[in-house]
Amino acid sequence: MGISILIARDAHFGFADEICETMYQSALQRGTGIAKRTPEYIRNKMANADAVIALDGDRFAGFCYIESWQHGKFVANSGLIVHPDFRHLGLAKQIKSRVFEYSQEKYPGAKIFGITTGLAVMKINSELGYKPVPFSELTDDPSFWKGCSGCTNFDILQRKDYKMCLCTGMLYDPATDKNKEKYTFNQKVLSRLKSIKQALFLKKEKPKEQPKKAMT
Repeated sequence: MGISILIARDAHFGFADEICETMYQSALQRGTGIAKRTPEYIRNKMANADAVIALDGDRFAGFCYIESWQHGKFVANSGLIVHPDFRHLGLAKQIKSRVFEYSQEKYPGAKIFGITTGLAVMKINSELGYKPVPFSELTDDPSFWKGCSGCTNFDILQRKDYKMCLCTGMLYDPATDKNKEKYTFNQKVLSRLKSIKQALFLKKEKPKEQPKKAMT
């Protein structure tokens, strides 16, 4: 591949609409929830150099952006997307690796985290040193969780008091990375966990039986 992975800048504003549409279509195809982002939001990330973009010449190939919380104590790599024409080529891992490295350069010492329902993303995260954690170990900044409001599963997160959802939380802590063994990704275990969550959270409540009227 002759694809370049660059720090996104103002010069890449023209790709914002295509990035958002690609994110939306991908979520529809997977049948999973995704927090919606507007072109204005994406352009703001580019303007602040808080994103990476993959380009094949002048063609959009992939994207991922950075969000920081609690004065840079926590950093999230979000919105990872690869254009359909460039999938199954290992590009997602390359983008994720670059934004992971860039996050550490721009926010040294920050804990890097993400929440996702995608097993492929979980596998990439585990290879980078992330470990599955409960939501309580992630940022408690309300504005982060507010960002989930555009997700189709937001009602589940609310019902569970922001403690769990269909997503799995994953965290990389640079302070403990050298002293602990890396988490070994197990697709069967995480697939089973995902199925259990779906069965618990997405099951339809049975309609309540109406009280029988007394015979007159």
